[in-house]
Amino acid sequence: MTDFAATKALFHLPPGVVYLDGNSLGPLPLATPGRVAQTLHHEWGEMMVGAWNRAGWMEQPMRLGDRIGRLIGAEPGHVTLGDTLSIKVFQSLAAALAMTERKVILSDCGNFPSDLYVAEGLIGTLKGGHSLRVVDPNAVSGAITDEVGVLLLTEVDYRSGRRHDMAALTAKAHAAGALCVWDLAHSAGAFPVSVAECGVDFAVGCTYKYLNGGPGAPAFIYVAPRHAERARPALSGWLGHDAPFAFESSYRPGEGVARMRVGTPAILQMAALEASLDIWDTVDLAAVRSESIRLIDRFIAGVEASCPDLALASPRSAEGRGSQVSFSHPHGHAAMNACIAHGLVGDFRAPDIMRFGFTPLFIDEGDVDTAVEVIAKVMVDRLWEDPRYAPRGTVT
Repeated sequence: MTDFAATKALFHLPPGVVYLDGNSLGPLPLATPGRVAQTLHHEWGEMMVGAWNRAGWMEQPMRLGDRIGRLIGAEPGHVTLGDTLSIKVFQSLAAALAMTERKVILSDCGNFPSDLYVAEGLIGTLKGGHSLRVVDPNAVSGAITDEVGVLLLTEVDYRSGRRHDMAALTAKAHAAGALCVWDLAHSAGAFPVSVAECGVDFAVGCTYKYLNGGPGAPAFIYVAPRHAERARPALSGWLGHDAPFAFESSYRPGEGVARMRVGTPAILQMAALEASLDIWDTVDLAAVRSESIRLIDRFIAGVEASCPDLALASPRSAEGRGSQVSFSHPHGHAAMNACIAHGLVGDFRAPDIMRFGFTPLFIDEGDVDTAVEVIAKVMVDRLWEDPRYAPRGTVT
């Protein structure tokens, strides 16, 4: 069993703040500054360019990829790190489309908009008659027809926390002759995932949310072993080459998922992520899931008992949601600003969603009860009417 009191002590958590926004940006592990300082001073500072070999910088994307692979149920050697999530969505979707003659990409309106934008951009670039078909999340299964070439879904809806059945939808897509690309941005580190057991073709995700890698932390990509040697790397960068330092004039894809590397690894960002993965290496994901469900159920019960004006916007059943819960309110943005001003950090998603993330690594019962008290004060005292809480920042 995981000792969550012990893991909470491993994070920098400002006093007087309940942080229920780790599903957007995870808090700072206490070990991160020292790990980054080591990279800055000892590796970059003392080894200089020699650190690429002496400190193992060049191997970091695959080495850390395997550590993330454990968290998503991937086979060893089939996850690599680098670039942004949007780039990894582009790579995986382009590779999947190259494996089929079908022209339809199927997604849903609960998908993160960037994934849909990437699909639109790729369609415009290919100019091959492809189309993006977007349906309601509840209609995805019925929309998987023999026209669909690629199913592109985010497992957990970023607004409501609604969770797709990855195993069932992947099986249905394969039965219909389609491939699957799964975005695990709100899954990795939130609950147990098994891309191998589910037969997923491609999976991508970010590391700055539940995995606490910090702002700008690198994304990851998984390619199933059966596709690893034939997946076409549309972004054929030099580090995806089979022999980068041969400096050949033509591209030869690297072996397996390594071909999905593009440019120079973000060494400082990977150092920060490594400090967080040291914590994750000690964590039982089944225990994380169980505790997350318990805390969310306690939170929902508390909010509904004290705040009748808030409407639950997430599935009530734990099986149907990820590790976040949302409530809707017509003045949700101002209400969330008021919560933040009173020490409860969540976030707002248009048009009316107040969103709260639950990461047992640093959230406990006391935090949940304090959060409920703050929300109740904001609702009962109608603090959203205070003009101080009306302005919208660039980031909500």
